[in-house]
Amino acid sequence: MRTGFLSIMLTVCCDVNAQHNDSLRQDTINEIIVSSHSPQQRINELQIGAERLELETIQQLPMLFGEKDFIKGIQMLPGIKSEGDGLSGFQVRGGTSAQNLVLLDGAPIYNTGHLMGLFSAFNADVIGGASLYKGLMPPHLGGGSSSVLEINTRSGDTERHHFGFDIGLLSARAEIDGPLNNNGSTYLISARHSFLNLFIKASDKYSSNTLRFSDMNAKLSFRLSPKDRLDLTFFRSSDVIEVENLFDMSWENMALNLHWHHSFSPSHTMKTQLVASNFQNDTGIEVYHLHYGMKGHIRPITLRHQHSLILTKRCLIDIGWEETLLSLQSADWTILQLREREQRHAWQQAVWANLRMQVIPSKLDISAGLRIDCFSALGGKAYYLLDAEGNITDTLNYRKGSLVKTYTHLEPRLSLNWRLSSSHVLRAGYSRTTQPIQAIRNSSMTLPFDRYTMASNIIHPQVADQISAGWATLLNEGAYDLSAEAYYKRISHVYDYRDGKSFQSAIEIESLLAEGKGRAYGLELCGRKNTGRLKGWLAYTLSWSENLIDGINDGQWYTATHDRRHDLSIVAIYQMTPNWLLTSSWRYTTGQAMTPPYAKYEIDGDTYYYYAKRNELRAPAFHRLDLGLTYTKQMRRFTRIWNFGFYNAYCHYNPFMVYFKEVPAEAPVETRATVTSLLSIIPYISLTMKY
Repeated sequence: MRTGFLSIMLTVCCDVNAQHNDSLRQDTINEIIVSSHSPQQRINELQIGAERLELETIQQLPMLFGEKDFIKGIQMLPGIKSEGDGLSGFQVRGGTSAQNLVLLDGAPIYNTGHLMGLFSAFNADVIGGASLYKGLMPPHLGGGSSSVLEINTRSGDTERHHFGFDIGLLSARAEIDGPLNNNGSTYLISARHSFLNLFIKASDKYSSNTLRFSDMNAKLSFRLSPKDRLDLTFFRSSDVIEVENLFDMSWENMALNLHWHHSFSPSHTMKTQLVASNFQNDTGIEVYHLHYGMKGHIRPITLRHQHSLILTKRCLIDIGWEETLLSLQSADWTILQLREREQRHAWQQAVWANLRMQVIPSKLDISAGLRIDCFSALGGKAYYLLDAEGNITDTLNYRKGSLVKTYTHLEPRLSLNWRLSSSHVLRAGYSRTTQPIQAIRNSSMTLPFDRYTMASNIIHPQVADQISAGWATLLNEGAYDLSAEAYYKRISHVYDYRDGKSFQSAIEIESLLAEGKGRAYGLELCGRKNTGRLKGWLAYTLSWSENLIDGINDGQWYTATHDRRHDLSIVAIYQMTPNWLLTSSWRYTTGQAMTPPYAKYEIDGDTYYYYAKRNELRAPAFHRLDLGLTYTKQMRRFTRIWNFGFYNAYCHYNPFMVYFKEVPAEAPVETRATVTSLLSIIPYISLTMKY
């Protein structure tokens, strides 16, 4: 399948007062993770495996349909891979996207894509800063065995009101921000809505179908006193896809965060958060005029409290705790008049402490911490006992709110930074992380109807231990920087569907799963050019990802579906003139591991396949070139920006899906692999006006 699109976007931004407040920008930076990172800051970075995302640079890269999408931008960094061509799902250091934890202002977001992942659910213009931790993370973070992506919504301007909007073929967006009063309180509201549905409804052939998405961000920041600030943030994203007489699906993320910052003194600050999040999906399938309905949800409510104290000029300590109540509905099925539902509740607690200090001034910095995580499955719903084949042997009923099973884990975190000189550093680190909520998938892609499960009397939290070591250097006074980092990760309690099972085989998801372990290891290399008219970077990752699960692949280690042996990214940003900017990015990735049928047989005219070795073949390799050209003209009262570009510039049809089908021949019938491609060359043009 091959498709092509033309994207034309018109963007208009109006600045009511045509100025920015520098003091606000400094205040905003104080409350978020830094959004830009100089070469010297990258060298001095204490947390190994951390990527402080340069949002301005990432958003200059050419993107699908010309839409700004920083999630796709980070896929060009070392150790980070895309789930598929044009998709926003990302995989980190041999993990799946289900092993990533994405936090927006402290609230977990479980599905980060619009339209099955073609677009990110995050509006790039409201993001103030973001950091990605590739498995080695500070102790205040937990819940992702592969990575944690922290995203922070920016605050509004403290002095002037701003308004902007853009209109394109795919969607329209509007944004407004500014001061609420004269004491530093601000507001920000941004909303985006697609109008793909208008084109679909205008077609006689497809008018009964539906395709739409929307998202909204809002933030109120109140300066209560010189020492107190209260932030209220809201986020919502939703999608609806309906194909007449075939299927309908919808999914939604919603998050609400109340964040209080208090300063006792210049050396002692406090943060308290109350966070509520909701992810829910609803899928219906029509089969022979019968409707099958499937629903699910994840609903955590978290209270988090942390103190930061500067003990000396060389020593800082963070201590904190959090409590979470969790409701997870793995499935809610409706088939005719029959309804089945599996829903569980849990209580999670964590405490942590982290010490950052200069052990040897200007030489050795250390970050050492410990997180204690306690996860308890709660009664009120049915639990089971299983035999070795996954059959239910007994059903257990516990009193509502009682403790069914508790898992306690000690999670040490350690990072070292040894400065050999002002331009050469060595880093090393170790981290243990646990993940009690797991998505169980039939494919390597994130889908709205993925089934989720959490730790129970049978399912254990996933535990990942990672060690990493690296080297970084500055050349020519920071004009260039080079880095190399190696890692080894061991994961226990990895779950996958048993052979012959899938998400719809039974409502009791624990009976469908087999348990095992995994490992991932690799080398990441990156070189950057930071000055001059030509800037950019080259990133290469060599990695392995393998699983060992009882009952799969004859009990032997096998290549994980998401394994990509080689990954190469090249990014170039060239300032041709003060007005013209040329951007390009090229990527090569080893093809996805796949399991072909080993043999086939027929029974009563039906063909059945026999699969022997898991993931012993690979799909064709992926490679793509994207080009972008930006023209900026500063007029007397406004700035005009034209953007032109080509996604997949040399029109290489990358594999999106590979499946096997029967092809009639003389004799016998042949079984052939069929490769489906989603995206061809996609030109786009956009116009931005800033007043």
